[in-house]
Amino acid sequence: MELDPPDEPLKLRAEARALLEGDPEEGMRLVRAGYPLAGPLWEEWGAELEEAGMDRERYGQIVWGYSDEIRLWVMGERVWEHCVAGLAGRLRRRTPRRSESEEPTLVCSEVGR
Repeated sequence: MELDPPDEPLKLRAEARALLEGDPEEGMRLVRAGYPLAGPLWEEWGAELEEAGMDRERYGQIVWGYSDEIRLWVMGERVWEHCVAGLAGRLRRRTPRRSESEEPTLVCSEVGR
């Protein structure tokens, strides 16, 4: 599954940073709720995630679990590429498996190579 990173949403980042700086408690509540990335990234990746078996609710839970990294990006302590790649990797790892037949098989003779 490919989850290509979109361009960095600079305006959303600036708005989120202003919220975090102006009212840290409310700003963090919004970041934990998915702001500013959950909506735009679902628009970008949602169809592919749904095709792979992940619904919007599960996606939201994963974004919530990544909120500290999102906050670091918002505050300028993480670059966009690292933030979005880390979230994409987390989503890929938590996508339901389609079937056991799609699992790679490991032949005993390959163990230890």
